Amino acid sequence: MRNIYRFILHSLIIVCTCTTVFAQSFTITGSVFSNTSKGRTEYLEGAVIGAIGAPFGTVTDKEGKFSLAIPDTIKAIKVSYTSYKTDTITLSPGTTEYNIELRQHHSLKEVTIRERNKSTQISLIDPIKMESIGQRELMKAACCNLSESFETTPSVDVAFTDAVTGYKQIKLLGLAGPYTLITRENIPDIRGLAAISGLTFTPGTWIESMQLSKGTGSVVNGFESVAGQINVELRKPFEGERWLFNAYQSSQGRSEANINYRHKFGEKIGTNLLVHGNSQWLKNDYNNDRFIDAPLGNQFNILNRWIYLDSNGWMAQAGVKFLYAKNIGGQWNYKENDVQAPGSPWGYKNQITRLEDWVKMAKIFRRRAGTSIGLQLSNINHNQDAAYGIRGYTGRQNSFYANLIFQTYISNTNNIIKIGASEMLDNYDEQFEGVRYNRSEQVPGAFAEYAYNYLDKFNVVAGLRGDYNSIYGGFLTPRLHVRYALFKRTVLRASVGRAQRTANILAENIGYMASNRQFDISSPVMGKAYGLDPEVAWNTGVNLTHKFKIGMREAVLALDYYYTTFENQVVVDIEYLGYYNFYNLKGRSYAHGFQAQFDYELIHNLNMRAAYRYYNVMVTYQGELKVKPFTPPHRAFLNVDYATRTKWKFDYTIQWISAQRTPGITHNHSGVTPGGVNASPSYIQMNAQITKVLNDVFDVYLGGDNLTNYMQHDAVLGANDPYGRYFDASMIWGPMMGRNIYAGFRYKIN
Repeated sequence: MRNIYRFILHSLIIVCTCTTVFAQSFTITGSVFSNTSKGRTEYLEGAVIGAIGAPFGTVTDKEGKFSLAIPDTIKAIKVSYTSYKTDTITLSPGTTEYNIELRQHHSLKEVTIRERNKSTQISLIDPIKMESIGQRELMKAACCNLSESFETTPSVDVAFTDAVTGYKQIKLLGLAGPYTLITRENIPDIRGLAAISGLTFTPGTWIESMQLSKGTGSVVNGFESVAGQINVELRKPFEGERWLFNAYQSSQGRSEANINYRHKFGEKIGTNLLVHGNSQWLKNDYNNDRFIDAPLGNQFNILNRWIYLDSNGWMAQAGVKFLYAKNIGGQWNYKENDVQAPGSPWGYKNQITRLEDWVKMAKIFRRRAGTSIGLQLSNINHNQDAAYGIRGYTGRQNSFYANLIFQTYISNTNNIIKIGASEMLDNYDEQFEGVRYNRSEQVPGAFAEYAYNYLDKFNVVAGLRGDYNSIYGGFLTPRLHVRYALFKRTVLRASVGRAQRTANILAENIGYMASNRQFDISSPVMGKAYGLDPEVAWNTGVNLTHKFKIGMREAVLALDYYYTTFENQVVVDIEYLGYYNFYNLKGRSYAHGFQAQFDYELIHNLNMRAAYRYYNVMVTYQGELKVKPFTPPHRAFLNVDYATRTKWKFDYTIQWISAQRTPGITHNHSGVTPGGVNASPSYIQMNAQITKVLNDVFDVYLGGDNLTNYMQHDAVLGANDPYGRYFDASMIWGPMMGRNIYAGFRYKIN
């Protein structure tokens, strides 16, 4: 650990040294323009201005203007723009303003070039590797909500939490969903009591795009991300169709409807209204255990936001989101008001109401390139009432978040600095089996992040934040990201960083409530969250992205390796029959994650994505280092999509999931017995979808999930005696639902 701190300290010293060296500079300003054949002056946005003999540069803004700080040793600059002749300007002593005219190359006959953007893209420029997942990728599957949005993304695993609630959770780098920071437009969104259930709160039709990054991210976004960050961008009021109507129906009795509306009030103000409703109205019992596979229920979501954009650089946004969801499940004959006692049907019910509101404000200083100040404010009110047989659970969460960010450059725009302060306040009040767990956790903090760019060759982002937790005291979060372009289209990135989070052990393990195991919190300390210490982890990663061509078509090879090690972890020990033990880590806990992904357009409009992923996740349970259960070490993935000129779209995904360790119990058709270490079988899953674009405003789709019809049988252990000692519906390693055929349509009004 000392070596890591020493490495970060040396990096910060280098940063400070670079800043001092570049301090003797002066700033030149001006504009870049072209005179058209009709005598009009056209200012060129995106023209590149670079110092000759040194790594300093900038680009022009929408008005063709630029500002560049350079050392006084620079004697000339070079100005270039696509399809224009590059010009070299000799700098004159005492002159700081230059208005530069570029001339076009000789005119050629018109050539039309069409390029179709990839549905998932990886930038070679960003210092942090980011997978940008667009709308076309999301529409490859039904994508009813966020938990179902990663079927064609090999980096993310999706698995059922239990055999009763129908909830799914994601895994990244072999670690459970709560270790991934999920944000809505860079504001923390799914956390706390919504760590698992919250993935169903964002309908797929609301999502414009997502950005997925692995490892610890920027300190600007907080200190909690251990495995990575998923940022969800919602549809914008100024872009896309004015109306969108979407309906979905599955053979398993799930119906959904969505209405999106946007409107502009002039050029500055826009609003959008997003409405979603769904209902699971059909009982299913594919494995014949007399428990319905997914609870019956309804959900209603509505979101409204307003955005203001000013030509002077002011921006503001305000939004509100409301959700109501109610589910009822359990045994086939259970009814909502049945008494929970031996001899009566075992039941599950859950009701959630959630209100979110947020405000974002920013000012961009156009006279100083790369300079802005922004404020993010968010408030969440979450209420949940649930019952799992005789077990009762209620949860209340009120959270407030504020983040102030100032960005500018030092000497020139190759040296960007961000500084700011944040505040996070969480009030929790939970009750489980008659025991109350409540706490108020306040975390004020401040941060600084420095980014250095050397042309397109080298980038470094070094960040440090300090926070004070009202329960656990002060702590530091250092993070470092480095990017180096080995070749023009080959980029190597590396990262290291610390993360800290408070585990909400009840909400994050809510699937375990669907059992009669006893929850045992070992040696609780008064005043701490559930009496346990915070989780602290270090994540180190390296990845290589290489873009090349096979024939005339582009291919992308991406190799990732990440290593996560915990200084402390709240261990969830499910190794012993009859108990769930929660305790602070005593020993080692780590995760190795490797992934290789290859994307290639086989022929025109026929795209392939193939991936292999390996995880080695180990945790110390009661003094013994073991493989973490329900974490398959191997996964192979293939996705193929094809679009015809007649507007047919075909998508097919197949994946193989390897055997995974199950905890120290065995089960068979006759019941449950104590036993040793077991492993689940490996299995294959297939999904497919066909879409027909009838015209510019209407398309229909037909698809199928789990086409192999593979399911985990005996998923509910002790199903014949749900009030007995051995009842357990949480030991899940495979699919809970059989083959699902669905159909839907999308109708747009522009």
